[in-house]
Amino acid sequence: MSLSMTRRTLLAGGLAAVAVPGSAVARDRSPVPPTWVSASVHDPDLVRSGRWSYVFGSHAAFARTDDLLRWEQLGGDGLAASPLFEDGPAELAEALSWARASTLWAPGVTQLRDGRWAYYYCACEGTSPRSAMGLAVADQVTGPYRDTGLLLRSGMGQGEEDPTSEDGTPYDARVHPNVIDADLVTDAEGRPWMVYGSFSGGIFLLELDPGTGRPLPGQGYGQHLMGGNHARIEGPAVLHHPGSGWYYLFVTFGGLDAHGGYNVRVARARELAGPWRDVEGTDMSTVRADPDLPLFDDASIAPHGVKLLGNHQFRAPDGTPGHGYVSPGGVSAELDPTTGEPFLVFHTRFPGQGERHELRTHPMALTADGWPLVLPLPHDGRRDPRPVRGADVPGRYQVVHHRKPITADVATPVEVELHRDGRVSGGLQGRWRPSGRSRAVLDVQGGRHQVVLARQWSADADGIRTTFAALAPDGTTLAGIAR
Repeated sequence: MSLSMTRRTLLAGGLAAVAVPGSAVARDRSPVPPTWVSASVHDPDLVRSGRWSYVFGSHAAFARTDDLLRWEQLGGDGLAASPLFEDGPAELAEALSWARASTLWAPGVTQLRDGRWAYYYCACEGTSPRSAMGLAVADQVTGPYRDTGLLLRSGMGQGEEDPTSEDGTPYDARVHPNVIDADLVTDAEGRPWMVYGSFSGGIFLLELDPGTGRPLPGQGYGQHLMGGNHARIEGPAVLHHPGSGWYYLFVTFGGLDAHGGYNVRVARARELAGPWRDVEGTDMSTVRADPDLPLFDDASIAPHGVKLLGNHQFRAPDGTPGHGYVSPGGVSAELDPTTGEPFLVFHTRFPGQGERHELRTHPMALTADGWPLVLPLPHDGRRDPRPVRGADVPGRYQVVHHRKPITADVATPVEVELHRDGRVSGGLQGRWRPSGRSRAVLDVQGGRHQVVLARQWSADADGIRTTFAALAPDGTTLAGIAR
């Protein structure tokens, strides 16, 4: 069964009896099948207000949930009809006019120190980096928002127009940003910042005034973090994890449509200003397209960043196509306020279903070295404090490899068996061993992999399964689900 329908309700019932060697089929006494209700919000940015979590996305779409399982669509795609503004096209006319656009792209939303909500909207021409970003404020997270004016512009200098950019130099799309895709973050000292950018000159960082939410003066476009020369890198989102002490910068590589190879990657740093590095130690500020190659040169950027999630599809127990995604991206990364565990909210398309997209939420877990990995199956609402023990792991798994190339290909699984004596056989060969609480080490092709383990509800199997995510030394990842 695929979990890709607009509304998906799993009927209550016992675990299916599945015969597998070992213990990889988890035996919860009274498993309660989760009920998922999805929504359609492209490029979701997540914030909390009271008991509700809200996501705001492109085209003024937004939705809310109180459990990250059942989403309520509050606004669809369309600025003119959006309840976020009393009259969006009129109020945001300056941005729309500059960008020669009629809609909004990925926003960022946060709460200011005086309690007001700030909506960082952006309009983009679409075929060029001619964009405008502005700030609107409201007393309630759901609006109505009132415009306070533009913050940044990009793409200037067309025709006879003055080319002077925000940093005082002529705008150059190879080095200056496309001013969209804002994400707001507060650092460990309590200072607010904004990361933003899409293609063009890359991803940038600006410090904000804590009272107004506007950029502090004198920064221009801010500090460059990664990308450039029109590299297809966009949608930055930052998560600070107090337990590890790291800041994590999630970005999406590739193109957003079903054939664009959108995929989620991460780098980390001890300070927001960087340097941001991947698991191989690459300084991500050096990662950019080759200006001597054709536009949107993916080959130059593909080797870099830890690839967490891309096109893939598992198989259901009967061999039919099962759980899978196409072009997942546009992420928001947060910590669960109850458990402190990280999770990822993103939009995704689905194999064989064209451009239809929905929200998904997946739990993450940190490796022993502090790298976040995305667990293979969606958030299921279960609170299970028990660790996955070594004795729970042996069994047959289907394993997907998220490789680095940016393509429209959909990765399919290989069959792998983890034996009780530590052997690994099947599509991967080598050894495995437990390594702490819900962690393991996998020595197979590609070197030593850091593994995180979980128990998750599988809609395909209609029951709880042991799952894992594993980080390879080259920054690729594996995703495994017990058969």
